[in-house]
Amino acid sequence: MQEAIIKYAGALAIGAMLLLSAQAQAEDTKTATETESHDHDHAHSSEAEKQIYKGYFEDDQIKPRTLADWQGDWQSVYPYLQDGTLDPVMAHKAEHGSMSAQEYRDYYDVGYKTDVDRIVIDGDTFTFYRDGAPVTATYASDGFEILTYKKGNRGVRFIFKKTGGDDAAPAFVQFSDHRIAPAKADHYHLYWGDDRAALLEEVTNWPTYYPSAMNGDQIVDAMLAH
Repeated sequence: MQEAIIKYAGALAIGAMLLLSAQAQAEDTKTATETESHDHDHAHSSEAEKQIYKGYFEDDQIKPRTLADWQGDWQSVYPYLQDGTLDPVMAHKAEHGSMSAQEYRDYYDVGYKTDVDRIVIDGDTFTFYRDGAPVTATYASDGFEILTYKKGNRGVRFIFKKTGGDDAAPAFVQFSDHRIAPAKADHYHLYWGDDRAALLEEVTNWPTYYPSAMNGDQIVDAMLAH
């Protein structure tokens, strides 16, 4: 009798061990599947973002944006191009593109050129700095426009209209940052002036701004990452 009980207890123990092993294996399989699924989704998300960054997207992917996406203190990158800080970026573009480093530098000299070296966006208020002198105005959303470029890709300009402030401040500002839906900008191109339609025709001069807290080397790293 005692021997039978011992055999029965042993069978129960073995059964419990097998059950725990099966459960652990199932959990491992579930975890691996979830990880694989997450990585797969992330890969798709990254690829979709890359396509949007390059200017390939559907109209229904575009969503309205507010000034919350561009809040902060921003600096022009034009001085960094002029003083040679961005030379590694131009060299990198030459290695992978169709122009020489100097030709890229000339191209970006036209694109980045501006006398507005700093912009602070706080709520709906913009302060533009030229040689340290501020000009301030408030702005409200005026929708967005889709632009189609020569090579077939597209861009979206998110537009804001002046609602008050200094006379010297532009009537319109238009953001382009390679995004088409609400997201915090890490940098942006800004167009400004008093003629909304004329600004949409401007595609050669696109003053570019990065956070003022970044130094030149950090901006180079960010540009090379793209």
